[in-house]
Amino acid sequence: MSEKPLVVVTREVPGEVSVPGARVRMLGAERPPRADVLEAVRGATAVVTMYSDKVDAEFLDAAGPSLRVVSNFAVGFENIDLALCASRGVVVTNTPDAVTEGTADLAWLLVMAVARRLIEADRYARSPEYPARGHLGMTEFLGKDLTGRTLCIVGAGRIGRAVAVRSLAWGMRVLYVARSTHMDFELAPIAASRVTLGEGLARADVVSVHTPLTPETRGLIDARAIALMKPDAILVNTARGPVVDEQALADALARGHLWGAGLDVYEREPVVNPALIPMTNVVLTPHIGSALTRFRREMSRICSENIAAVLAGREPPNRVRAG
Repeated sequence: MSEKPLVVVTREVPGEVSVPGARVRMLGAERPPRADVLEAVRGATAVVTMYSDKVDAEFLDAAGPSLRVVSNFAVGFENIDLALCASRGVVVTNTPDAVTEGTADLAWLLVMAVARRLIEADRYARSPEYPARGHLGMTEFLGKDLTGRTLCIVGAGRIGRAVAVRSLAWGMRVLYVARSTHMDFELAPIAASRVTLGEGLARADVVSVHTPLTPETRGLIDARAIALMKPDAILVNTARGPVVDEQALADALARGHLWGAGLDVYEREPVVNPALIPMTNVVLTPHIGSALTRFRREMSRICSENIAAVLAGREPPNRVRAG
């Protein structure tokens, strides 16, 4: 009897990765060294990769000719050489829908935390100065109101739309930047208007970045782009770090240009630009956009479904193609 196909999961994940007729090997909760990952994938038929796993020639060589599918535990896939995988007959899949709600929630968490000066307020409430001084005056810790303001979504995908829908609770006007018209943005209830990046940045009170990382979007929000924004605007990035030039952002904040920023992703992740760390009008989270128990379990299920389809000779639900 031939040995069962091997599915390797490069990091512990919530829920269960289960593929009928296959054995599953899951590495530990801590991020394993690259050498350990390469050793673990030898002879694998399928690998569930994290966004931090680089799937390149070295990875594919280590897995060997048995590898049929790479199932990325993420919506993004810039960690994977799609063309090389295609040339070797390796199918690549991702988990697009499962990250939508959690990431949209986090984007709004960052918007609200920046608008209401959460970092400053939290530090003050924990300090001995608060009980020593007593009640605050009516001019202290004034925040930025959002009601009726303008939100610009850069990248009109699933997450961008979910963020736009949430803005309706504040009665916000929505603009979106995309390569083509998205009627799901322009119809009710969002009723958004498509604009150029420059126009959106200039008009928006809140800019929320949701574009994938591509050669065209790397450094998209640079010093020139940030200079177009209103001096009291908020910039939030829950997409991919290199879309925003962190040094340009830090320089603008230091000059007092922008109300503040909220970042869940970083240009040289997991390293955060040191200039941003002490700033109290910058809210930083460690790439936790999809970190909700329900949806991380759903990602495990989707990865399993994608792998099972490929091993059964069917088209997977979430194939990612080069080009």
